[in-house]
Amino acid sequence: MRRMHCISSAIVVLALLGSNGFAALIDLGPGSFTPAASVITFDTTEVPLGTTDPVYNFVGLPDLGNVTVSFGGHFIGQSVTGGNPDTLADTTPDNPLALDPAAPQTFTVNDGANPRSPVLSGTPLFNGVISVLFSVPVAGVGLEGGYFNTIGATTIEAYDATGASLGSIVNSQLGLEFYGLADSSGTNIISGISFYITGNEPAGFAINDVTFGAAGVIDPINGIPAPGALVLVGLGSGLVGLMRRRRAL
Repeated sequence: MRRMHCISSAIVVLALLGSNGFAALIDLGPGSFTPAASVITFDTTEVPLGTTDPVYNFVGLPDLGNVTVSFGGHFIGQSVTGGNPDTLADTTPDNPLALDPAAPQTFTVNDGANPRSPVLSGTPLFNGVISVLFSVPVAGVGLEGGYFNTIGATTIEAYDATGASLGSIVNSQLGLEFYGLADSSGTNIISGISFYITGNEPAGFAINDVTFGAAGVIDPINGIPAPGALVLVGLGSGLVGLMRRRRAL
């Protein structure tokens, strides 16, 4: 078990130019997706606890059609270094974007630091890379990450179907944080994401509530800016409290 401290703070987004030279990865913030968005919770009603590299099939999604969402350690072309924690030594996937079957596995597990457990962990437990592949590119993808002990120590990076990076962001608060990512073009361009440790994160992390869809499922109040806009988003609520939690299996 580990002692956790949670401080809610501003969301700091590092938006990088996308592969088309104009679009940019943006953080839509919590509440960015409408109820029409598809959600993967890793609940035992979806897959048994302990399932490795789970795969989910969705049929007839608006503006997407049939979509298979697959989870794994990393993409072909990427490589892992470390031991505990593991992280990406090479973050650049090959073309076309595809999960590496030889990568360390992801698996569903209970997490005492997350009230919506089960969650998905990488290998080693809470200290491995987690990657997500969409068989059909999507306009937006969101997920809850954590439990974080260090601000800016974990990175989530999005890729298009060729493996080109669309940009990356880092965690900006301790505890649990929701990321809502989209490309500023508003098009279905995100084919995959990788989530990995890039700093001193002693408690590691897992993911939950993976949410995705076409542009139509993104709340217009927190919507995508005009195509071609390069956006640096700052969404914050300030310091709202301090809590202590323990992670236990």
